[in-house]
Amino acid sequence: MSLALIGLVAVFAIYLIGQYNGFIVLKTRIQEALSGIDVQLKRRADLIPNLVETVKGYAKHEKSVFAEVTKARSSLMNAGTLGEKAKADNMLTGALKSLFAVAEAYPELKASTNFQDLQRQLEDTEDKVAYSRQFYNANVLDFNNKAQMFPTNIIANVFGFKLFEFFAATEEERKKISVNF
Repeated sequence: MSLALIGLVAVFAIYLIGQYNGFIVLKTRIQEALSGIDVQLKRRADLIPNLVETVKGYAKHEKSVFAEVTKARSSLMNAGTLGEKAKADNMLTGALKSLFAVAEAYPELKASTNFQDLQRQLEDTEDKVAYSRQFYNANVLDFNNKAQMFPTNIIANVFGFKLFEFFAATEEERKKISVNF
């Protein structure tokens, strides 16, 4: 009788350890995914000064656009929380739209190989940011599901695992964008 009880306790302990370790793995994946977003946002922020300088050479009188881009980039670099990063990212996206709108008015700028290369790099980075967000959200989904489903929700509560916030699009990002070349 006591051997069966010891066996049952051992099975339960192994299950508990396995589930706890599963939470740790998912939590670490979320941290890795968030780090991936940070890397791509930093890469994008590092491209911005080069892009601004290239456009400045052609459109010197567009100071308000350059100031807006610089301010947005600074906000992104100083953002700490996920919400601040999302807000700063949206602000930078809007500022870049203004910058590209300025570029549209200067055919010689649009034809510049330096500008085209920077634009391609920025587009590539935007794709990587989108992928990083998807990867982060997929890991958050796995973690949050596990933390809310029975019986693992009990383990999550006992060990204090909290739900993670999804990286979500803002209302501004959901609006239809029209690009004219």
